[in-house]
Amino acid sequence: MRVPILKQGDYLIASVQSVLSDDDLRLLRDDLADRVGRFRSRGVIIDVTVLDVIDSFATRTLRSVAHMLKLRGAHTVIVGIQPDVAFAMVQLGLTLAGVGTALDLEEGLEYLNGRSHRLHEHRAFGSREEDRLGHPVRPTRHTQEHHALRAHEEDEKKLFSGHASPRSLDYGH
Repeated sequence: MRVPILKQGDYLIASVQSVLSDDDLRLLRDDLADRVGRFRSRGVIIDVTVLDVIDSFATRTLRSVAHMLKLRGAHTVIVGIQPDVAFAMVQLGLTLAGVGTALDLEEGLEYLNGRSHRLHEHRAFGSREEDRLGHPVRPTRHTQEHHALRAHEEDEKKLFSGHASPRSLDYGH
């Protein structure tokens, strides 16, 4: 049975509707990989709320899907793991290491929005920037100048608020 995949802005939402066979999981993997590329999605939410069992194959497949999608430029978060399922996974030593998880769809969207916001924040303030594959990118002269200007503005705020003296600020002189 095909898992419905909805496009919501920059994100894809795959909502599992029933128990998935191994073939269904492979089909989900292939569908997500295709759609992330086609829609240039920045994030994927896989909602497993209806599942009352997540076996070792499903765990490995979900983990590998998340890692594969990250290589394609999309972060993945798995939402809706039931308490009994989480307990059984821990007891069996099944982990989703390196994969984001959230309580429900709303928290999953917040998780992805937070990742997106931090990425834009890093770019805006000249912090360590990464390309779509997570490799460091050297800041441009513009971002370096922007970062220096922001630091200078912060120093001026400290001076005018009385939290610093001119001698406590180091401008590299």
